[in-house]
Amino acid sequence: MAETVFGVWDYIIMAATMVASGAIGLYFRFSGGKQKTNEEYLLADRNMSIFPVAVSLMASFMSAITLLGVSAENYYYGMIFVVINLSYGLVIPTCTKLYLPVFFGLQKTSTYEYLELRFGPKIRMLASLTYTFQMLLYNGIVLYTPAIVLESVTGLSRLISILVVGLVCTFYSTLGGMKAVLFTDVLQSFLMFAALISIIVFSSIELGGLSQIFIKASEGGRLNFNNFSVDPTERHTWWSLIIGGIITNLSLNAVNHTQVQRLLTVSTLKRSKLCLWWSWPFYIALSLLTCTSGLAIYAVYKNCDPLSEGKISSIDQLMPYYVVDAMTQIPGLSGLFVAGIFSASLSTVSAACNALAAVTLTDYVSRWCKVRKSHISVLTKMAACIYGLVFLGLAFLAEYLGGVLQAALTIFGAVGGPLLGVFTLGMFTTYATELGASLSLISGMAVTLWLNFGGPRPPTLKLPLSTEGCAVNGTLITPAQYDSSSYFYLYRISYMWTSPIGFLWVITVGSVVSLAWRQQQPWQRQGRATPDPALFTPPLARLLESQAAKEKPVMCELLKYDVTQE
Repeated sequence: MAETVFGVWDYIIMAATMVASGAIGLYFRFSGGKQKTNEEYLLADRNMSIFPVAVSLMASFMSAITLLGVSAENYYYGMIFVVINLSYGLVIPTCTKLYLPVFFGLQKTSTYEYLELRFGPKIRMLASLTYTFQMLLYNGIVLYTPAIVLESVTGLSRLISILVVGLVCTFYSTLGGMKAVLFTDVLQSFLMFAALISIIVFSSIELGGLSQIFIKASEGGRLNFNNFSVDPTERHTWWSLIIGGIITNLSLNAVNHTQVQRLLTVSTLKRSKLCLWWSWPFYIALSLLTCTSGLAIYAVYKNCDPLSEGKISSIDQLMPYYVVDAMTQIPGLSGLFVAGIFSASLSTVSAACNALAAVTLTDYVSRWCKVRKSHISVLTKMAACIYGLVFLGLAFLAEYLGGVLQAALTIFGAVGGPLLGVFTLGMFTTYATELGASLSLISGMAVTLWLNFGGPRPPTLKLPLSTEGCAVNGTLITPAQYDSSSYFYLYRISYMWTSPIGFLWVITVGSVVSLAWRQQQPWQRQGRATPDPALFTPPLARLLESQAAKEKPVMCELLKYDVTQE
């Protein structure tokens, strides 16, 4: 690594960020209801405005991993990854029309309460544990990511960096509740945008204009948008990015408890839908800026790649290396960059702690123990604190998962696809049973985890790199050739296909098992002839209502909020 330079102004900006984040948490801890009830602590009393929720939806899974991972992706593998943004345009209307009305209508604290109402208690517990597993792995990476940056830019060891960031995250997440999480996300997003824009502007000035970024990227083969191959073993193609992106983003925005919990913090379904729609432009803007920043750094180091030269030890150190190498001449820029990374992880982890605390109290503790109402709020905060400490421990294992971007998408693909399949079975069919849903989820998870972590796996080939412009031993580095046929075929499939495979596996196996081994449905056990329309996606719910109206009026007992008003 280059010699680290972290000046007075950099430390001031970092300190100001930490103070501001802590102040937001303290403000909401001692204002309003003072976080005394779970309704306020977990759902912000369901009266939030649209803007902070929309920004938070964008920021929750687009934090430090986005800044480091996507920029490195575009540098070493090309800009084709930007195609994944097209999937988001298909995901938003699907979420708002087919999935969100069900969750908003039920108004439950935990997303997985739906599964018990639709299937039974076993699948609810299984899905809740699966979500917990997913978020534990992901947030270990989220804590590990700023440790890379702090080590690179400030000179702090990775151990100290993880401890500092982890402990601050844990402290903050026990204070603020959902209101603080949402408003901290706004601060986080501002710093992320500022850090990316500063890199693009600074590199443009260094190169002689914004156009030079794309000219040099084109010369280096980084504007590689023409891969329309249907071969699933190719890492990134239009098909894998769009189809894989749709299923992965649906699993995050349609049924992931962290996102659904935020969508329930507003007062009406219409406002909740607007939150999702308004998150789209923020998402696209941040993604495009991150991709462009990766190309900008490539344009600067086109003839002297820092990884090949040995200046950095992993691709995730690329952006912080550029900040240290080229931007420290302007006081405060390094601090601004580190502040963006730090606050991003702070907010993401605090949101995860808040969401997992809700799941723990609702799905585990309340089911197994009788808890006094006065103790619930204290136990929720204790759960949030414990999860923060667990994230800290898992952060030390994250470096063994490879690049942070692929590691994060791999985790969400392996777990998110099967979970989306279970909720889809429940909402879109009346024949699916608890046995079918449970067996398909377990087997689907086994398949996707095997596909992702089985080996040996072929190496991921980077685009050509060069050290010809370096002071010593300059060469043009071309990708090494290998015989792909020597690897087991399923281990060669792109990680972007994992989520669709898991989703289709659950839908197929769940349907076959449910139809082959008939099982009494929850509404049948309650003595009802027809299912409650509130448990199904709106098109199917309307069909069930019309059928019921012909036979006998049916009261939707579970529907606490009248979505028809929207």
